[in-house]
Amino acid sequence: MQHLPALAHVSIGTNDFPRAKAFYDAVLATLQIECLEDTEDGSGYGRSAPEFWVGFPHDGADAAPGNGVHVCFRAHSVEEVQAFHAKALEMGGQDEGKPGLRREYADNYYAAFARDLDGNKIEAVFFVAQ
Repeated sequence: MQHLPALAHVSIGTNDFPRAKAFYDAVLATLQIECLEDTEDGSGYGRSAPEFWVGFPHDGADAAPGNGVHVCFRAHSVEEVQAFHAKALEMGGQDEGKPGLRREYADNYYAAFARDLDGNKIEAVFFVAQ
């Protein structure tokens, strides 16, 4: 049987799609993740297939961040984690945890956290060599 990732994709909502798209185009580019698909209702990002989507909520209601929910993106290096965090803040996001080792998760867990323009919590992680 072929090994499949547990998740096919993750979607988050926004109340200002053009602003959110500009934010994610810039921030995810620091991780070598690009917009691979644009639709009328949203955009899909990934490295080889759309795995992360941002767009208007399907029910037409206002988007709201979930309490305790966050999306974590894999980085290729410590420098990418740092660039991700810096770009998120530059684009108007809020700091939720500066780049650094998070030994409470694992000794080699290097990560940074931010909130996007709609309040969604995002993270970049790189597992440093030990």
